[in-house]
Parts: sequence; C-alpha cells; structure tokens
Amino acid sequence: MTMVGYARVSSSSQCLELQEQQLAENGCEKLFSEKASGTSTGSRDALQDALEWLREGDTLVVTRLDRLARSGKDLHAIIDQLQAKQVGFRCLQQGAVDTTTSMGKLVLGILGAVAEFETDIRKERQREGIEKAKKRGVYKGRPASIDAGKIRSMNAAGLGASAIAKEMGIGRASVYRLLAVSESK
Repeated sequence: MTMVGYARVSSSSQCLELQEQQLAENGCEKLFSEKASGTSTGSRDALQDALEWLREGDTLVVTRLDRLARSGKDLHAIIDQLQAKQVGFRCLQQGAVDTTTSMGKLVLGILGAVAEFETDIRKERQREGIEKAKKRGVYKGRPASIDAGKIRSMNAAGLGASAIAKEMGIGRASVYRLLAVSESK
C-alpha cells in the first residue's frame, strides 16, 4: 500500500512547494505535481499519470478537494476510476474525506457539490463585473488577434484561404469566416 500525493496549482506564477511538503509530511511516498487549470481533467498530464500509476490498495492523497477537481462530474469520475482500481482517496484539509469509509463517501459528495457551487458563483460574479464594465465603457473585450485588412488585401491579391492561413499562422476556417463577414457588409 502506497500513499500517492497529487499537487496542483492553476497558474505558472503559483508555487507547488507547500502542497508537496504537506503531502510528504503526511506519508506520501510518491508525488505527482503540475501547474494546470482544475476546470477540466483532459489537459492534466500529471493527474493522468498518477491515476495510471496507482495500484490496488494504494491511496491517492490531495491537500484540498479543489486541487483534484472543480466540478462534481469530474470529481465523481475520478473517484469512480479510483474505486474501480480499489484505490482509496484522502483529502488532508477536509479530514473527513476518506473513501475507505461510508461517512467519507458522503462527505466527499457534499464537498464536491459545494466546490462546484463556488466555481459557478465565481463565474457569475465575473460575468456581472464584465457587464458592468461594458456599460461604463471600460471593458472592450480581447483585442482582435487577426488583422482583417491584411487578410482581405491578401485575398484581393489572389491568395487563397489555405495560403493566407499558412502565412498568418491561423486556421483556414478563420480566414473563410472573416472573408464571409467582409462580403456580407
């Protein structure tokens, strides 16, 4: 039985050291760490490596539940994977989360729902802030990353969408979309 730690921070400017230290102090013999967003499990290579590495009887340990997943769906999918391999799960800061007990499974479900709720509330506040900024004329959105005039002039000079896309380093669909918008004006 091996205690396996998983540490994650969302951005490259954040530090993993505190999580890694806590995991090591709590008996984790193997650590997987990464700097990646927790909103999706698809782009989290260290998590996938940890899930593949774990064997029957092992326990996956995280410092906080939101380090593992930000949505109830992702959390339950990961826990289902662990249970299928007969791997336990522990969360250090939410000490009652231990999937080797019935109470731990119940608490996990509740905390997973709360984590998802917090993410939804944060997104809602962000949307409200953007709307207020737009009304004040402060928020203009992300600047255009494609020079529409250059694409139109390249097209007028006889270059096709594929050649324009290659030259500009963008997708061909973006060129078609921009040219279609230009023609409809």
